[in-house]
Amino acid sequence: MAVIVSNIRLPLEAEDAHALDAALRRAGIPRALHDRAYVVKCTPDLRHGQAHLVYSVGIDLADDEEDAAVRRAASPSVTRRNPTAFVPQPGKEMLHGRPVIVGFGPAGMFAGLLLAEYGYRPLIVERGANVEERAAAVGRFWKTGELDTKSNVQFGEGGAGTFSDGKLTTRIGDPLCEQVLRQFVRFGAPKSIARLAKPHIGTDRLRGVVRAIREEILRLGGSIRFHTQLTGLVLDAGRIKAAHLREEDAPTDALILAAGHSARDTFEMLLQSGVRLEPKPFSVGVRIEHLQEQIDRALYGQYTGHPRLPKGEYQLSLRQGKQAVYTFCMCPGGTVVAAASEAAGVVTNGMSNYERDGRNANAALVASVDAFAAPLDGVAFQRQLEQAAFAAGGGQFRAPCQMVGGFLNGFAAPPDGVVHPTYSAGVTPVRLDTLLPPPVTDLLKTGLRTFEKRLHGFSSPQAVLTGVETRTSSPIRIPRGADYMAVGIDGLYPAGEGAGYAGGIMSAAVDGLRVASAVIERYAPPQGTG
Repeated sequence: MAVIVSNIRLPLEAEDAHALDAALRRAGIPRALHDRAYVVKCTPDLRHGQAHLVYSVGIDLADDEEDAAVRRAASPSVTRRNPTAFVPQPGKEMLHGRPVIVGFGPAGMFAGLLLAEYGYRPLIVERGANVEERAAAVGRFWKTGELDTKSNVQFGEGGAGTFSDGKLTTRIGDPLCEQVLRQFVRFGAPKSIARLAKPHIGTDRLRGVVRAIREEILRLGGSIRFHTQLTGLVLDAGRIKAAHLREEDAPTDALILAAGHSARDTFEMLLQSGVRLEPKPFSVGVRIEHLQEQIDRALYGQYTGHPRLPKGEYQLSLRQGKQAVYTFCMCPGGTVVAAASEAAGVVTNGMSNYERDGRNANAALVASVDAFAAPLDGVAFQRQLEQAAFAAGGGQFRAPCQMVGGFLNGFAAPPDGVVHPTYSAGVTPVRLDTLLPPPVTDLLKTGLRTFEKRLHGFSSPQAVLTGVETRTSSPIRIPRGADYMAVGIDGLYPAGEGAGYAGGIMSAAVDGLRVASAVIERYAPPQGTG
């Protein structure tokens, strides 16, 4: 628990210590307790032509002292935070076998960690490699075009987010977000992520965090099998009895399915096994790149380059009736990367390291696509776009590319060198409107023109578009009930992005915790070493 003093506005030149002093004064707490105060959040505010830092400060006191401080301050900016207790109570039902978790991205990782901490010794299977081998495979793909379809940007330890910015922002407002952040810090993420308005770990540091979580799960008795894919479900009267793992069956009453949004063959297997799948809306589009300096100038103006300001980032959206165009997964100082998981298909994504020190900024610029009629029609649509992009790029996973000026005015000139494309496998000048469906193209053009009014330079003719961005979210959802189990399949627990219940690292991790707690509250921990 803590006293939280919010909305402390200080000049841009202020130090954190000034915010702590201001918080103590506002809460009427003696300055001698300065060591009990710490920054919770610090956000720049450059509205109205003036630059400020807006702080929230936490102060740890004894319970009665915290209540007294809040009463004494009598201010809406001085409150008491009571962290939500998250202590699942183990159930009574006997669990045959160990819980099996399919996928070791954020949902599977946090589900596995919680189950391991409660003594359930989960068996985790991941079709890709561990993070060390995976990083080597991805590096080889980016350098040579040699794609490993089992271990790549989409598949492997840590999930797709391991090759991204490691952004920990979310709109879900779940109290478990705080627990996820604490766990990231516990396993090696920078402590600053707990106080930044837009926390990120960075691809480079996220890999070490993922490795540390893996080691903790193993230390607690869990098992992790890499290069191991779920190939079938063993069912008895609508109830999970085992997970079929190619050469063997792993007996279990509880299977957490956290396979990720690109596990297309798994979706097909589930449908054939009688699991209910529903099509859901998703989005497709391109990656847009600007000079990072241009984004900083557009956001910060005369304060560009000030050491207290982070790299500029944006999030833009426009809704027209039921359709939307928006930016997603913005990577300051980052690169556009080849993110394919299938042969003869081009997929783009964005990535940046913790320092965000690259020359360019990039983001997905995508348009919404309505849900298709049949569950796997969305997958077929994604694949069609990816294969068309591969052909247009000329093979070897080169990507089609076009300057914004050409896209808006109908010509395919190569980038002019002002913004150099960073896509890791190389680009080919192409008219992107010949690849994307007209409704998507029209929405992207509308977005470019509208967003220019909100962020000067966004539709700069020299900005670069690289296609295609198709893996923003899963095109299917596996319906589940209040007990987190798939409708009609007892013991199958869909989780995370692939199941249609998350949209990023944080929301996927939280969903993994919720699903794991449902397993804990139903079953008693398994006996023996199994």
